[in-house]
Amino acid sequence: QVQLVESGGGLVQPGGSLRLSCATSGFAFMRYVMGWFRQAPGKDREFVAAIGWYGGNTDYTDSVKGRFIIFRDNSKNTVYLQMNSLKPEDTAVYYCAAGAGPGLSRLYQQYDDWGQGTQVTVSS
Repeated sequence: QVQLVESGGGLVQPGGSLRLSCATSGFAFMRYVMGWFRQAPGKDREFVAAIGWYGGNTDYTDSVKGRFIIFRDNSKNTVYLQMNSLKPEDTAVYYCAAGAGPGLSRLYQQYDDWGQGTQVTVSS
């Protein structure tokens, strides 16, 4: 059974940092592209970042470049999203997703399995 479980969300002040984790099981993690998406109230699900099989290939949406870092630990079947210099507009539910690829994608339709999401709120 495929499972993706996000953790690490919470309330943080503007300028602060959070690290999200997505622990997975039930599939060949190291053969999957992993992505992070987010959805704010009243908005569509938005691509945030993606990482290739061995972590050497990454992609970020422009609004998070230089602030967020996606990385993975294939020995732990876990993907992470380090979020720095957080802004109120980063507030959303964050989802991790697994895709068979090939290549990185910004389209949520290219991802087959999803976690339940974790809430990130950036507010003073």
